[in-house]
Amino acid sequence: LCAGYHRAMQKLAITWLGHSTFLVRTPGGKRLLFDPWLRENPACPDSMKKPPQADVILVSHGHGDHMDDLILCARESGATVVGMYELCDWLGRKGLQNVEPMNRGGSLQVAGLTLTMTDARHSSGFIDNGQMVYMGEAAGFVIRLEDQRTIYFAGDTALFSEMQLIGDRYNPEIAFLPIGDRFTMDPVDAARACQMLGVRLVVPMHWGTFPILTGTPEELKRLVEPKGIQVLELKPGETAE
Repeated sequence: LCAGYHRAMQKLAITWLGHSTFLVRTPGGKRLLFDPWLRENPACPDSMKKPPQADVILVSHGHGDHMDDLILCARESGATVVGMYELCDWLGRKGLQNVEPMNRGGSLQVAGLTLTMTDARHSSGFIDNGQMVYMGEAAGFVIRLEDQRTIYFAGDTALFSEMQLIGDRYNPEIAFLPIGDRFTMDPVDAARACQMLGVRLVVPMHWGTFPILTGTPEELKRLVEPKGIQVLELKPGETAE
């Protein structure tokens, strides 16, 4: 049974749609969509601006460059949306039924996966009909996959000391970390985060979309590759397994 179970597992597949939007296929074949921003995302390839098929949509915070296409993607795919309590309350008022609100420190089971919401240091508000709506605080996610590996999606955040606790508690192998600077960590702080988390692979995000996001994967590579940490630098639209 165990051998058959492991044969049924697929390779983890990561597709970057630009900025902080990712489509991840888990070893068990579930499709996770992170921070959906497609139509107005200048980094997203034109061929990928339509809502993808998804089982679960995870939203780290309420800024437009992370959730402008959230409602559209949720309605098109029927996916379960997981996010901060206040954000999910707003989604419910917009007519979305399949939402799973949570808060930092909590875990829940969705689609055979264990999702844990973690801290993040950032703000969270969405402009709705010309008014800024509070969306709760920003967060990150730890996802325990079907093969018991864990991945960490930091969302938008500064470096913070509790990343050491995330590493100790959940032992993530892969971290999705922002590196663009100005609104988030820069590559120097992202490199420190990699060490604190104890990850073997880092996927840089929130870089290159606009000129003001000045951090680059090359800077991150110079800092972490000598320490045995691999940087998965994807081009928008590219998939790695």
